[in-house]
Amino acid sequence: MENKVLDVKGKSLGRAASEASVLLRGKNLPSFEPRIRPKHTITVKNLKAMEIHPTKFRTKVYTNYSGYPGGLKEIGLRELWAKNPKEVFKRAVWGMLPKNRSRKEIIKNLKFE
Repeated sequence: MENKVLDVKGKSLGRAASEASVLLRGKNLPSFEPRIRPKHTITVKNLKAMEIHPTKFRTKVYTNYSGYPGGLKEIGLRELWAKNPKEVFKRAVWGMLPKNRSRKEIIKNLKFE
């Protein structure tokens, strides 16, 4: 089991999340196989120093629907970043992972300092 540290200071949200998703899947390794779940963890540091474009900060909205009438909840990037910056980064990486059963297992290997 390998532990890598990803420093996101000065990087944009999308580029840092893309780099993290590649490392989480193990696509940087010569032994990469899509069907194999990697066993290494990625630790993200300097998350507060990450760059987010002001327009995205203003306009990005995350939605969650409970399935019930009137159950649509929306939260803006600005509010979620103020509440929990780790969740913003985790959601960005989550969207870049493959949409299959292994996604839940892979995202567990994402850690924060």
